[in-house]
Amino acid sequence: MEPMLDSEVERILVVTAHPDDLDFGAGGTIAQWSAKGIAISYCICTNGDQGGVDASISREEMKQIRRREQTEAGKVLGVSDIHFLDYRDGWLVPTIELRKDIVRVIRKVRPQRMLIQSPERNWNRLGASHPDHLAAGEAAIQAIYPDSGNPFAFEDLLHEEHLEPWSIKEAWVMMSEGNDHHVDITDTFDTKMKALAAHASQTAHVEGFDARIREWGTRNGAAVGLTDGRMAETFKIVTLG
Repeated sequence: MEPMLDSEVERILVVTAHPDDLDFGAGGTIAQWSAKGIAISYCICTNGDQGGVDASISREEMKQIRRREQTEAGKVLGVSDIHFLDYRDGWLVPTIELRKDIVRVIRKVRPQRMLIQSPERNWNRLGASHPDHLAAGEAAIQAIYPDSGNPFAFEDLLHEEHLEPWSIKEAWVMMSEGNDHHVDITDTFDTKMKALAAHASQTAHVEGFDARIREWGTRNGAAVGLTDGRMAETFKIVTLG
């Protein structure tokens, strides 16, 4: 089955483990979707309290910083609908409770397309396979199938919260070894970097940060056949009937 055209998509839900994951993995792509008028929502599973390098900041304060930073980064990419699930950073596992929380957001947002993290370890880019990333990816794909469209899954969501079943048409998986689709983000790279800059607690201290992200995008671009230093973000697309 062919991937959906962006013109066929009205709403997209992005599910990731941490604040900033989606900006690193797909900020340039999200900027393009938003510019096309697609309504984009985020579901952030953890509170990000293990992030940063400043030991003088309490973990409770870090949670609030991460939430503010993700909210500001969302504004850069045209996204204001952000669902924070507030699971503990570093402890995420694909429990039935996490699945239910993601199903709840799916049924509220009712997206045609979802963007999620890979539930499979990427041995070529181990940093992409943080245990929380794997857990968020596994819970998200389970929420997509079989749960979100099944009226008998989490019946209280239907009968008590009045959230009707909703079936996803397409899932984009980022940070996978089996990527089969790319988006040229050369023209939205600066916007991606502005979103990443909003995550100052995570990025401001990294020497050569901009060059590092540019090199990553350029390497992706070369791998998919783009020329002249053009940059890409890559994904695996899963169609769901």
